[in-house]
Amino acid sequence: MARHLITSALPYINGIKHLGNMVGSMLPADVYARYMRQRGHDVLYICATDEHGTPAELAAKDAGQSVDAFCAEQHDKQKAIYEGFGLEFDYFGRSSSRENVELTQHFARKLHENGFIEERAIRQVFSIADDRFLPDRYIVGTCPHCGYDKARGDQCENCTRVLDPTDLIDARSAISGSGDLEVRETKHLFLLQSKLQHEVEGWLEGNGSKEWPTLASSIAHKWLTEGLQDRAITRDLDWGVPVPADVWPELAAEGKVFYVWFDAPIEYIGSTKEWADVDPENRDWKSWWYEAEDVRYTEFMAKDNVPFHSVMFPATQLGTREPWKKVDFLKAFNWLNYYGGKFSTSQRRGIFTDAALELLPADYWRYFLIANAPESDDTSFTWELFASSVNKDLADTLGNFVNRVLSFSRKRFGDEVPAGAEAGAAEQKLGEEIAGLLAEYEGHMEALQFRKAAASLRALWSAGNSYLEEKAPWLEIKTDKDAAALTLRTAMNLIHLYAIVSEPFIPSSAKAMRGAFALENDTAVWVSQEEAKALASVPAGTPFTVPPVLFAKITEDDLEAYRERFGGAEQ
Repeated sequence: MARHLITSALPYINGIKHLGNMVGSMLPADVYARYMRQRGHDVLYICATDEHGTPAELAAKDAGQSVDAFCAEQHDKQKAIYEGFGLEFDYFGRSSSRENVELTQHFARKLHENGFIEERAIRQVFSIADDRFLPDRYIVGTCPHCGYDKARGDQCENCTRVLDPTDLIDARSAISGSGDLEVRETKHLFLLQSKLQHEVEGWLEGNGSKEWPTLASSIAHKWLTEGLQDRAITRDLDWGVPVPADVWPELAAEGKVFYVWFDAPIEYIGSTKEWADVDPENRDWKSWWYEAEDVRYTEFMAKDNVPFHSVMFPATQLGTREPWKKVDFLKAFNWLNYYGGKFSTSQRRGIFTDAALELLPADYWRYFLIANAPESDDTSFTWELFASSVNKDLADTLGNFVNRVLSFSRKRFGDEVPAGAEAGAAEQKLGEEIAGLLAEYEGHMEALQFRKAAASLRALWSAGNSYLEEKAPWLEIKTDKDAAALTLRTAMNLIHLYAIVSEPFIPSSAKAMRGAFALENDTAVWVSQEEAKALASVPAGTPFTVPPVLFAKITEDDLEAYRERFGGAEQ
């Protein structure tokens, strides 16, 4: 049994997330965490709301709330949605927590002690209309690289290039919209990443990054090839982790706070400490993060977050000269688009997670998103593709199999698994096929290849349908009742196996399938290939019930209503 630390990129606090955000970090991490738990590993899955920075202040202002009240409310709303999606975080924290404040200040002090933080006078944008310095996200304009006209002062959402506010063309205040800006001198703290370049390169070469997805490793190496730049890690904001006064009294007096991208990755550790502080006698956060050589750490994120996690945060960790656990495997995703255009939280474009759960159960979304995860390239959500996936894979291939097997068996043999004949050549052939497909599925899950894993899972479901069509128990029962009973008993064992192996993807439906059988001490512990080959975990005589229809089909009328509400034309 290994120890697996799993984190998702922190969802930002400024609003409900869209499906692209869900599939780009949290959902695949949950699927992987569930799978690793089933395999018997010690898993700690950590996430949190990312609550500092300019967008939080702007969103709170728009909502007419104080920032702390706004963040507390939004944290609870997001947490409820993630629970609705069946995300089983071991802990879902907040980057504004006391634990994260203390850890962020600790990191800053250590970096300063080791000569990696420097105070510099810089020229920064000041808004005359707002009478204040504008942190980068308070400034919007046109990206000089791609021409996107809603780029923020820290990063272009369109091309993902990291920017400085002074790079923007036609810059304006995000608060007032005023273009009456001037550049004035102020002081900020800089993380001297340039001094850590060679250490980051060495770490990246030695930590197995060659095994990362090409998307993640190429972004990391591109940044290093271009050279790490010293970067300001403080901002002029009212909300954030305060600069500690014992080290930088003048900056603390001016109300400087740490840049959100400095404290947000530290919140992975902070959230783990929050988890431990709930039950300090039985939970040890340091064993997961400090001198944690026995831990394998996997991060999940969309491609725009890769630079911060593959280069910047490791540089921060290295610069402390303390043995903090660094990422072992970084799973990055491309974009999930909506009819050819981007999902966007800020522009409310696409399907958002709260609306998704209002429409259909979580398992519909979980399966579709993972089966179509944007791993090798960007993918596009369309209602037509979604309906086809749900109807063919979930309703027809899996749901219909479960219903027809259990309903027919109850009708002809009663409410217990029938005995019938001993397994024959067809069952042996099926068992070998199932064991082989299970091995493929396991291999893809271990490699974090989610689309391939979904294809293998679908193949497992299809194998049961092929067996059922070949044996045709509705015909067998006319001439050989024992043969029909064998077929149904075998098919019921497939249902139970499907319940276990489908649990990472569709946990609620898997629970319903497993719950159909009155087995003592039945759990979702993984099935060995020998057990899969035998197909005998549900013995004859086991009482069973027929669960409600697992997956209702999406009709043309449903599709028309969805397209009307959310849009459904190429954009």
